[in-house]
Amino acid sequence: MHKPPVSISLSSYGADLVRQCGQGSFIDILYAAGANCIEWREELLTIEDPAQLADATHSKGLESVYSSPMELWLAGQSKPNPELITVLQRAQAFGAKWLKVSLGYFTDTSDLQTLARVLGKSAVQLLVENDQTLHGGRIEPFQRFFAAVEQHNLPIKMTFDIGNWHWQDQSASSAARLLGRHVGYVHCKAVSRRADGKLIAIPPAASDLHLWEQLLRHMAQGVMRAAEYPLQGDDLIQLTTEHVAALARLGNTRLESAHA
Repeated sequence: MHKPPVSISLSSYGADLVRQCGQGSFIDILYAAGANCIEWREELLTIEDPAQLADATHSKGLESVYSSPMELWLAGQSKPNPELITVLQRAQAFGAKWLKVSLGYFTDTSDLQTLARVLGKSAVQLLVENDQTLHGGRIEPFQRFFAAVEQHNLPIKMTFDIGNWHWQDQSASSAARLLGRHVGYVHCKAVSRRADGKLIAIPPAASDLHLWEQLLRHMAQGVMRAAEYPLQGDDLIQLTTEHVAALARLGNTRLESAHA
């Protein structure tokens, strides 16, 4: 049976290690672990050569997502972030099929036609993620944004970050129900509150995997999902292999029953 594709966000390995080793050094780990996709992190880049990384991932049969902390809409501006053109080009240079950005300050005056023109000149598909901010981490702006996306027939999908909803005290279940049909990529992370009150991403327990399974029922079968939580240990290949397998199993019970 065909397994859903699994991606690994390289931030999972810790910012210090990733910057120290370079993002290209994780290609072999992801390939050995059975991942399908690698998520480059713009904020962790050092001296990486985009063309070299594009060739290396392609030779291993891995696809890639380019993640940028850029906000699609800036406060008080109707035109999309002018950086978008450059970031799309950078994503393409890395061989990425998708560019992941944050929503930013979307309003009813945001100019979707200009966005359509910019996207029409790029082969990279845009993925817009719910982040941890008040303006870009709540359900309602995403409902309005994707209503406008549908109206303009734009090739944009959502990155649904399961854990990020916690930062604005939003229900991931409600978000999945209301936004699930727009989702093209799922960021998986469990969240815990430290003693000092700060929320942090943690690896999933069995109860988290069960919840994620329920959320995925609102999304397209076999949607690509990614680990974005700490993957830290002595044997990174073995650890990554275990998590790739766990994420690939999510939603497979539904596929099995569909083919029974």
